[in-house]
Amino acid sequence: MRTASISRRTAETDVSVSIDLDGTGKAEISTGVGFLDHMLELFARHGLFDVTIKVEGDLHVDQHHSTEDTGIALGQAVAKALGDKRGIARYADIHLPMDETLSRIAIDISGRPFLVFRTSFRVEKIGQFDTELVREFFQAFAMNAGITLHVETFYGENAHHIAESVFKGLARTLRKAVAIDPREEGRVPSTKGSL
Repeated sequence: MRTASISRRTAETDVSVSIDLDGTGKAEISTGVGFLDHMLELFARHGLFDVTIKVEGDLHVDQHHSTEDTGIALGQAVAKALGDKRGIARYADIHLPMDETLSRIAIDISGRPFLVFRTSFRVEKIGQFDTELVREFFQAFAMNAGITLHVETFYGENAHHIAESVFKGLARTLRKAVAIDPREEGRVPSTKGSL
């Protein structure tokens, strides 16, 4: 079973996350940040991950801590669920369209966290959500999942569509990268023998 649960409590947030990498796309998400909930529901559905996330955060300040700490805990849960990474495909990429928007996401489950984020927004808000928090989430997720993650939006007009394309792209790419490759026969996909 490739599952994991993480609890993370700070003076700013109380976050609990559970994930099943081999799920069916079920999501129970309650971060207190409506737009983030929507993106994480898409993440679960398109990744076919079963995800439960509960966050209590200092929303009287803003949505930054809740968004970032959700990314941290979800990344940690993915890393824990992957264990020693035996048999995984490791690499994956996708071009994901969302109406007028096209984004490319590429992942290496390398154990060497790194983020390249070449996506920008023409507006500062999507509803009440600060668009700069999309990058904050991806940064927190990549660093704590231990993955190399490249995110680039080639073009797009609508901020909601841009955000949706990168979250769906993350889900679809991660789904392919964590998939078990039967030809690996349980080996770690690295000449070093570990990731």
